[in-house]
Amino acid sequence: MKTNITSKLFLLLIGITILSCKNTSIQPPDAKKIAKELTIHGDTRIDNYYWLNERENPEVISYLEAENNYTNAILKPTEQLQEKLFNEMKSRIKEDDESVPYKDNGYFYYSRYETGKEYPIYCRKKNSLEAPEEIMLDVNQLAEGHDYFQASGLNVSPDNKLLAYGVDTVSRRNYTIYIKNLETGELLPEAISNTVGYAVWANDNATIFYVKKDEITLRSYQIYRHELKNSSVFDVLVYQENDETFSTYITKTKSDKYLLIGSGSTLSDEYRFLDANNPKGDFKIIQPRERGLEYKISHFGDYFYIRTNIDAQNFKLVKTPVTKTTKENWKDVIPQNENAYLENIEIFKDFLVVEERKDGLNQMRIIKWSDNSEHNLDFGEETYSAYISTNPDFDSKLLRYGYSSLTTPTSTIDYNMVTREKTIKKEQEVLGGFDKSNYESKRIFAKANDGKKIAMSIVYRKGLELDGTNPALIYGYGSYGATMDPYFSSTRLSLLDRGFVYAIAHVRGEQYYGRQWYEDGKLLNKKNTFTDFNSCAEYLIEQGYTSSEKLFAMGGSAGGLLMGAIANMRPDLYKGIIAAVPFVDVVTTMLDESIPLTTSEFDEWGNPKDSIFYEYMLSYSPYDQVKAQDYPAMLVTTGLHDSQVQYFEPAKWVAKLRDKKTDKNVLLLYTNMEAGHGGASGRFQALKEYALEDAFIFQQLGINE
Repeated sequence: MKTNITSKLFLLLIGITILSCKNTSIQPPDAKKIAKELTIHGDTRIDNYYWLNERENPEVISYLEAENNYTNAILKPTEQLQEKLFNEMKSRIKEDDESVPYKDNGYFYYSRYETGKEYPIYCRKKNSLEAPEEIMLDVNQLAEGHDYFQASGLNVSPDNKLLAYGVDTVSRRNYTIYIKNLETGELLPEAISNTVGYAVWANDNATIFYVKKDEITLRSYQIYRHELKNSSVFDVLVYQENDETFSTYITKTKSDKYLLIGSGSTLSDEYRFLDANNPKGDFKIIQPRERGLEYKISHFGDYFYIRTNIDAQNFKLVKTPVTKTTKENWKDVIPQNENAYLENIEIFKDFLVVEERKDGLNQMRIIKWSDNSEHNLDFGEETYSAYISTNPDFDSKLLRYGYSSLTTPTSTIDYNMVTREKTIKKEQEVLGGFDKSNYESKRIFAKANDGKKIAMSIVYRKGLELDGTNPALIYGYGSYGATMDPYFSSTRLSLLDRGFVYAIAHVRGEQYYGRQWYEDGKLLNKKNTFTDFNSCAEYLIEQGYTSSEKLFAMGGSAGGLLMGAIANMRPDLYKGIIAAVPFVDVVTTMLDESIPLTTSEFDEWGNPKDSIFYEYMLSYSPYDQVKAQDYPAMLVTTGLHDSQVQYFEPAKWVAKLRDKKTDKNVLLLYTNMEAGHGGASGRFQALKEYALEDAFIFQQLGINE
């Protein structure tokens, strides 16, 4: 009871402080200091804000709410602008929208939105698009009464009668699986909690397999078999991943013949398979795990097709008989190309589609099985994003793929692999008079400290003058080998139409130039990610695209780590920084194996229990490297229920920045108290977060319209 009174008094005093001050003299919350000694390798760090880790402590909640109050007070002059931006962004979206249907097992599946509603409606039609619509799941109805709602993993049984799906109402990415009878509309008794959010059907229509999470670390580590006629208390554990650096999952081959259990870490994979007609059988290992051996399985005919890095840094495609699956039986189908990174494949009866990345750009190569003749798709723009979409039918001559660029709205395209004709099934409709000919996008190249060429994809309204007066926003990520391909965003138009240059920096840590580009931005090479980004910022300034007085930087999650690092290293380059759900307390987090994702990421960041990695991580960890210096204006966002980056990392970081920094620039922390890593659920609620971010930028530049 004493704690509750203390926390309420704390919040009341903060509120009085804020309300009693004019906008020009609003004082931010001042987090108390409780020294916590953290010692390893003979080195002791003092963490004054470690107490903010206590999620259940009412004083922590009060502090986060006080920070929200402060953010709201500082941004109060932008309320009308935020509302304008929200309406502007919403007005570009076609509210009564529908996805392009795809056919699978006798039904056409699609999702649609209705005007004024936040969530999708999942539908299907039997045999023909002229058939009556069946609504499988109306997420709007399910979401009623919830501040956050996410439905995921929709999977229909082979006989088309049952739907399995997952629900998360907290935003902790911890789902409960439900099963719905699509003929009667009734829910079956099943409600299987603490899962990853999807179930895979065996071919008997009566058995599902699902993945359980560790309740503390949230690591996916157990796979269970559930029979619909039985209570879930009788579910059978068919696999447990005991290596804490691995996570596990289950899927089904495109052929529907095999169930696959996959286990993966940053550097290694292992698969097991089972005939989907025999769900009570034993899974067999395809190739035992070896450190550094990565592989991914597809099935066609009598063979497994395997994308792998064995003797191939940029990956290659091999095949092996289903009866002889270990690596000594693997035969090359597509050898490694040192100049092209093999990202994905799609198998058809008559064709093999290969998705590659060459010189940073997506390419698709169509290979005819009968004679090995091949051709490439031509995408026709200087910088773009193209990807294989949903293709469930082996017999089809049509390849469905997605395409987008910084100026071209996302399109769904069917490509006839025989006639080589493209049919645009749908291009995202952008309302409000959008004309892509008003905008220009291109690739430009900065030079890294070590001479490497770093690509940037940029977009702006035509007629841009390179006189250094343009505001600009540069975005980066640079981790896990995840490449930030340029894609269209209708919300981004609010920046472009106000004269902004928008840039994506393809820094090391991505796989933009292949696997080595990733290797050069991880572990003991991680600082390349940060210096690459700063080199890109310098280049934009040198070339007259913008100036340090008008340049903003943004990144989220591991990209938030990037933001924290550049803020410490080169604060002079940026007018402002937005760090979304930022991973900034690197050393402490990676030393705590109870925190979600820690053990599975030692091969990405290093294990600080090794002194070499400890010292290197400590040298760039944004929280540890905060110092007495001027920093740019900063907006830091997080979610109380974030399962990927815990809320206390950004909260501690902001508290330490407030204590150390020597400038008077604004520093804001906004915590979504109802959401997690992905922010608000709902189609339009997320737009309010975009509007908040833009308003922060505009306020710093004095833009009021």
